[in-house]
Amino acid sequence: MNVRRARPLGRIVAGRIIAFAALAMLAQLVIVLGQYASDPENLARLTLEQETSELAGGLARNGTRLAFQLPRELASRYDTEGSGYVARVRTASGVVLFSHCDRACTEHFLPLDLNPPSFWMRILAPGYPLSFAGGRTVEIGDRSAFIELAVTGDPQGAIWGVLAEEALDHMVLPMSLTLIFVLGATLFSLRTALHPVTVEAEKAERLDPLSPDARLDEAGMPLEIAQLTGAVNRSYARTRELMAAQKLFTSAIAHEIRTPLAVIRLELERIDHPAARRVTAELDELTHFVEQLVTLARLEASDRTGFAPINLAELGRDSVGTLAPFVYSHGASIAFDGVAEPTITAHAALLKDAVRNLIENAVRHAGPGIAITVATDGGPGLGVSDDGIGFEAEKPQTGAGHDAPGHYKRAGGLGIGLEIVRRIAALHGGRLEITPNVPHGTVARLVFPPPPGEITPAR
Repeated sequence: MNVRRARPLGRIVAGRIIAFAALAMLAQLVIVLGQYASDPENLARLTLEQETSELAGGLARNGTRLAFQLPRELASRYDTEGSGYVARVRTASGVVLFSHCDRACTEHFLPLDLNPPSFWMRILAPGYPLSFAGGRTVEIGDRSAFIELAVTGDPQGAIWGVLAEEALDHMVLPMSLTLIFVLGATLFSLRTALHPVTVEAEKAERLDPLSPDARLDEAGMPLEIAQLTGAVNRSYARTRELMAAQKLFTSAIAHEIRTPLAVIRLELERIDHPAARRVTAELDELTHFVEQLVTLARLEASDRTGFAPINLAELGRDSVGTLAPFVYSHGASIAFDGVAEPTITAHAALLKDAVRNLIENAVRHAGPGIAITVATDGGPGLGVSDDGIGFEAEKPQTGAGHDAPGHYKRAGGLGIGLEIVRRIAALHGGRLEITPNVPHGTVARLVFPPPPGEITPAR
């Protein structure tokens, strides 16, 4: 199943701010265009101002005189017959610098002998398309020129340039600046407000929920995040309470079950009969199963309070010496190979339980006459290998007629004993690796994280 990767909160908020801002700008643009469309006379005035401003770009001083050169981009309008646009540029004294107009269109303009006003306009035909005439005085240094034009039907859509200019100057640019400041302030505020959350999230990655002081700090967090953090802390507290209750319960089981089993075994030893010996062997298996169940349950309530620096080589030697009588009594042999002296922070008793389970599994299930080797490496790691028959791990099955993953049917098999070892390794931040032992047999290796500041050597 593909898990969709979560997006940062800042990116989500920024995206929504931009989306809503775009919608607001679009709505405002529609409103502005509607307002302009309802007032064609105002649009005609704005078009006159824009067209005369563009024509004024062709004015220049030639000594004390004015000169005019029609801008190239306006040639299709004011230098083409029948374009619907005519213009005339003259001085205040009536000297014509440029004219794209015949005698018929001069009736729209002011007489040459009239001192021109700073601005004038009249509507030739009401409504749309725009038809108007007008003029405006522009200053070139200490000289002035008068630009007149007439538009009939606006066939080239000069009105759209006016609308685009108005939207850019009075709406898009101001709103864009506002959006930038709002977006920047929002992202900065989010980053500042969520900084404690980021710090606590990094701590949560290293948090041991079974530790007595395992909790996340709620100080400085936003209210909603603080509520979530409080719920997580309460969940940790309930977990610790459940583990404590389970530890008490399993201790009671150990006391209540072990005593009757010991009494039954004593009674069976008094009976001199082959059937009693078989029952005694089965009872030993049952006792071993109960001990493993109790060990597995107690591991759930374990914490790191008893951790201390442990030399794996010394622990391996002690385990070999302690279990050698058991191994030899079953017709197997055992040896220790300390090729490295790694030191880790661990719980010595739990690691000894893990090594004991690995050795007992090898003795019970690898076949008769095997040779067992306990070895350390610089991983850091500690392994138990044998030259027995080996095994192939089965994938857990679920559904009708099958146990759920992590549950095992047979006592003393490769299931619950290895599960105990896996739990112990996980409690130490490590893992259990089980691989074939070439040419035959099995290697079960406990791999631990290197001490802080050290780099794991390549294997």
